[in-house]
Amino acid sequence: MKRFVRSLAVAGFLAGFSAAAQAGDVVIENGKTVQLDYTVRVDGEVVDTSEGKEPMEYVHGGGSIIPGLEKRLTGLKVGDKKTVTVPADEAYGQPNPEAIQEAPKSLFPANVTIEKGMVVPLQTKEGQQVPAIVQEIKGDTVVLDFNHPMAGKQLVFDITVVAIR
Repeated sequence: MKRFVRSLAVAGFLAGFSAAAQAGDVVIENGKTVQLDYTVRVDGEVVDTSEGKEPMEYVHGGGSIIPGLEKRLTGLKVGDKKTVTVPADEAYGQPNPEAIQEAPKSLFPANVTIEKGMVVPLQTKEGQQVPAIVQEIKGDTVVLDFNHPMAGKQLVFDITVVAIR
């Protein structure tokens, strides 16, 4: 009887060890749901973080995060910490000069004071919200930049892989 109990204990231990080994072998790959804690910096300044919030969750390979970040996360395991540098071309791209347009001031409500640098939420004919940054104010017109605010910027992420399933 002792031998049988000891065999069960050893078998249970080995089964637990095998499951733990498998869990440790799970890596970030296409189709896996991943949770990350992150901080992202641009020019040394923190522009976003998950600190104090729930971890970011995404499906790897689904195109829902910046391509350069996704590429650099492939193969990481739970608990891995990494600093990832993503060049502009693999993040929000380079600024597009065609995305800078001049619009009449009359498009803006009269009670709104337009200032250089302010973000203006505009709406397309299809009803989609599009943010634009006021780049310059000229007489009766406003120069608007429709590029993503991080276009042309290198992003530096400090990430910790929280979960993979």
